[in-house]
Amino acid sequence: MRSVTPDLLTTGGGNAMTSGSSANGQHDLLGYALERRYRVDSVIARGGMSTVYRGVDTRLDRPVALKVMDSRYSGDQSFTERFEREARAAARLHHPNIVAVYDQGVDPGAHGDHHVYLVMQLVDGGTLRDLLRQREQLAPSVALSVLEAVLSALSAAHQAEMIHRDIKPENVLIGSGGSVQVADFGLVRAAAGSGTTGDSVILGTVAYLSPEQVTSGAADARSDVYAAGTVLYELLTGSPPFTGDTALSVAYRHVNSEVDAPSGHVPGLPQRLDELVMRLTSRDPAQRPVDGAAALAELRGVRAELGLAAAPVPEPAPRADEQRAEGDGPPTERLSPVTATSSEGSGPGGPRGTRALLRPGAEPPSGADESAGETTSEFAAVPASGTGEDRRGRAGRGRGRVLTALAVAVVLIGALVAGGSWLWSGSSYVEVPELAGRPVAEAKQALNSAELEPHVSRSFHNTVPENTVISSAPEGGTRIRTGDRVDLRVSRGRPTVPEIRAGSRVSEVQSKLRNAQLSPEVDSSAERYHDSVPEGRVIGVEPSSGTEVATESPVRIIVSKGPAPEPVPDVGGAERQQAMQALREAGFEPYVAGHEFADGVPRNHVVRTDPSAGTKVQTSGSPRIGVVLSNAVSVPNFSGKQLSEARDQAEQAGLKLKVHSLIGRDDGRVFGQYPVAGSTVEQGSEVRVTVF
Repeated sequence: MRSVTPDLLTTGGGNAMTSGSSANGQHDLLGYALERRYRVDSVIARGGMSTVYRGVDTRLDRPVALKVMDSRYSGDQSFTERFEREARAAARLHHPNIVAVYDQGVDPGAHGDHHVYLVMQLVDGGTLRDLLRQREQLAPSVALSVLEAVLSALSAAHQAEMIHRDIKPENVLIGSGGSVQVADFGLVRAAAGSGTTGDSVILGTVAYLSPEQVTSGAADARSDVYAAGTVLYELLTGSPPFTGDTALSVAYRHVNSEVDAPSGHVPGLPQRLDELVMRLTSRDPAQRPVDGAAALAELRGVRAELGLAAAPVPEPAPRADEQRAEGDGPPTERLSPVTATSSEGSGPGGPRGTRALLRPGAEPPSGADESAGETTSEFAAVPASGTGEDRRGRAGRGRGRVLTALAVAVVLIGALVAGGSWLWSGSSYVEVPELAGRPVAEAKQALNSAELEPHVSRSFHNTVPENTVISSAPEGGTRIRTGDRVDLRVSRGRPTVPEIRAGSRVSEVQSKLRNAQLSPEVDSSAERYHDSVPEGRVIGVEPSSGTEVATESPVRIIVSKGPAPEPVPDVGGAERQQAMQALREAGFEPYVAGHEFADGVPRNHVVRTDPSAGTKVQTSGSPRIGVVLSNAVSVPNFSGKQLSEARDQAEQAGLKLKVHSLIGRDDGRVFGQYPVAGSTVEQGSEVRVTVF
């Protein structure tokens, strides 16, 4: 079969596993019809969060991919509800670069064991990870074609206010014909809201996590842009920008190090590709494109500047399942305990696995494994479901602990009854103060006094003054536990038009304006000539930089048409070398465009120019000006010369003699001629002479 990675919907042939080999305890689903409609035929892939099957929608008689969530999630009501919401949102995304979601549901199971499942488009092919494994790195034209499809998918999702949170090569599918599609929108968000993780846990793939996801758990459209930038880096160089002995060390580098230029690892890559990668992966979210649409516009601008046409994406070659490398483990799986010496590639979490990541100082969720204390301080230990034998062993050990557990339960119940009134009287809960409209320093002090943790984010606002709270989450009046986090949205005041450097690229200025919550406009009627700003680059903006405006106000980008055109100097009649020098001094590149006769213009003097004198021509790039020279002949003085001598002289000048003899003989002397000596005539012309 094709090489597949867990939790993705790629197929390529026969079964990956037998019905008894599933890691998620769902070995009995083969042949089963979920909700009597979706028949489960064979396993495609498996991971810590789910198993993916090839199936058939018996009602519509079409092949589908069935993602059945692990039993740890199926029994979690909070996950089920959030999963349904995210699935409905994903189903509204209709885009050629997004794997289509057809349906979702919960099957009660034959024995009451619920199966939460997702019905998705079945994609024949492989993943971007398969392609990278086979080719190591991609040519710039192919890499940009892949990322263009990914950013196009993210653009549609971000417009629908949906964040992916786990962009990586394993979640990018390459179908037959080189089609590129992004899968698993909303799954990380659904898992993060389940009872198997806490508020302090971040789910994501450590090699592609943005700095803000590591430090605060916050994720927005710019976090997806960062992950897309790291994918582009890997496509160009063959490896992610940050690697390390542990997942913790990789996360640390995301927070503390800038991504370096890909050309430092692959000499010869264009500088504009370096600039694009480093902009997408800036540590400061404000320096990245604001969303997938802005990043897509910048990518297309770079490709146009480099003259790289869209290239077909090769389909990954088939690979036998038994040839899968050890590090290929389930990429969408909860993190098992990670010790300080564990290797990123040694377990199913792997460097590219979706991990449950604890923010610094946070407590592991209540569902964490007892061995969590052996993990590093920032990674949650979430129990992974084992094999059937493992579960039977744990069940046996569990029966041996039943009596002890019952005794402990009696003691705990007594303690809970005794302390219940204290718990619910408000001693461990507190009401969020009303914070909207208060200065941020005052709001933070109020939260600290209430033993709550303030977290500040800033955004522009048209009416709320700078450094004043716009809103809080949770809102004022909400009762929450002491020590919980309260997000404060603080006003930065009205935005000002950012500083724009003359000569900047249009795409850079557009992104900078969007980051300032302004609406960039490019108006061709506003283009101007400029002596120093090259054609197609930005001269400035209107309103000018530093002007205070309302959010989303239009800002017009003034684009240069290059230097103003200059008239061609009039060098008619000038000697060749003098004319050439005069044209060069005017910023033109002259060349000889031919010869022709002009009455009164001496030989090798200028008859005319092409374009003609006075024509206005753009001087950027030293435009070429053709110079047409005279081929006229100056008539020699034949008077007093023997006729034979006059004939030789006329022949040398390219003229013909017509002789008129007064005595009928041709051996006399010339005493008259026409045209007169010094006249300019066309080469080959006839000169009449009188001989006596």
